[in-house]
Amino acid sequence: MNLPNFLSLLRLCMVPVFAVVFFSDAPGAHYWAAGVYALAFFTDIADGWIARHFNQITRLGRVLDPLADKLMTFTVIICITADGIIPVWAVVIFFLKEAAMGIGALSMYRKVDDVIPSNWLGKTSTGVFFIVCAALVLFPEIPKHWATGLISFALVLTVAAFVSYLWQYLNVTGRRKKR
Repeated sequence: MNLPNFLSLLRLCMVPVFAVVFFSDAPGAHYWAAGVYALAFFTDIADGWIARHFNQITRLGRVLDPLADKLMTFTVIICITADGIIPVWAVVIFFLKEAAMGIGALSMYRKVDDVIPSNWLGKTSTGVFFIVCAALVLFPEIPKHWATGLISFALVLTVAAFVSYLWQYLNVTGRRKKR
């Protein structure tokens, strides 16, 4: 197992830690939860950089990395929704988008024995989602209309990334009509 894959596994292990800390009654629990989330985000950056810089990109890593990212983000968004910070529809949109991405990745893996690598829009939407969710974890008392506006902005970017990946999927699998 190489270092990037280890970092992705470590990030997977941080998912339940975030939820437990977030809902803890300990003083400053949300700050600690934001710290766990930030550590997960930085391991994501590190594993990607290491994998590319030292040519350690693996098929396992191309599955583990996005899985760890999505599980962490999904956990965070569920926690802030359960805390009443953002509306439930935000989780539904995020879940439907991620379910479609997962089905698409599985389909592509079966058809061409690979998955689409991340692109700049996917990385940007992940970064924006991190910033928005971290802000909502740190400042749960933010006015509802601001919280809804922030998460809406993040969701628009993530849906745009989905459309980009869908376009790539259709090109790779030959389902898009050539003109």
